[in-house]
Amino acid sequence: MVIIVVLFLISTYLITFHLAKMSDPYIKEVLSRQGNVSRGYEIFQINCAACHGQFADGIVGPSLEEVSHRKSRISLIEQVISGKTPPMPKFQPDPQAMADLLVYLENLSKK
Repeated sequence: MVIIVVLFLISTYLITFHLAKMSDPYIKEVLSRQGNVSRGYEIFQINCAACHGQFADGIVGPSLEEVSHRKSRISLIEQVISGKTPPMPKFQPDPQAMADLLVYLENLSKK
């Protein structure tokens, strides 16, 4: 019974946390747009490839291959814009550029 209550509390917290993030205006705007993989690739090459590698296979930063299997869309957006994982800088592209980058990152797992 205790295990069920703990699991219920954890799932309630996660759902509440997810819904709170969904109410963020920037995240809502990004998720409402359709990304373009080619533009996402260009954004990645300009802003991310120096650390994550030209093919997202990792250099200073970790490999991003199949990153969408490890992180949700919201988590990916937050990772990019937060700068909370040094040495990754804070980076907040406009919503369309972030949607483009997001779809590119999601396609890394489709090799």
